Amino acid sequence: MKNLITAIAISTLFVSCSKKEAQSTPNPSDSTKIIDSINAVRTKMNDSIKAKNSENNFKDFSGDHKFTYQSQNSSIQSGSVNFKKMGRDDYDVSGNIKFGKDFITIKGSAIVVSPKHMNFTGEITQRISSNDNGKPYTRKGTKTFMSKDGGKTWRLQDMVNGSGFVDYIDIHF
Repeated sequence: MKNLITAIAISTLFVSCSKKEAQSTPNPSDSTKIIDSINAVRTKMNDSIKAKNSENNFKDFSGDHKFTYQSQNSSIQSGSVNFKKMGRDDYDVSGNIKFGKDFITIKGSAIVVSPKHMNFTGEITQRISSNDNGKPYTRKGTKTFMSKDGGKTWRLQDMVNGSGFVDYIDIHF
């Protein structure tokens, strides 16, 4: 009986260790071509998605635009403001108005959130000689510009200045 078990174990060992039939393996260059074609399709799809995601949901405001200031006791003063596109409906904003010793500067970023609303985050500094004897006043943080004429003129909604008077700060497109 011991000899029979030993014989079975030895024959099993020979059968399991014997050379098996050669199996055909696919040519590695064929799989490389398949992977490359899949990657090409994925790249094309990703590029089209990236292009679609960079399109604005709203009007493109890139470029230089008219920037105006008016208070209750002054005429309209104008300068320019530049919108540089940073992303989808997102802009870097900088500009100024100078009239005599008085000035208004705007610097920050703006995101268009609807056809009538634009959120500006940054600083709007003004020094008007008739307000607090020319002491500079700065509006900091997020402020809203709103349009009531279909996007031609956008008015700062934080209209009360440091002296308690109303200022109209507008951007014209």
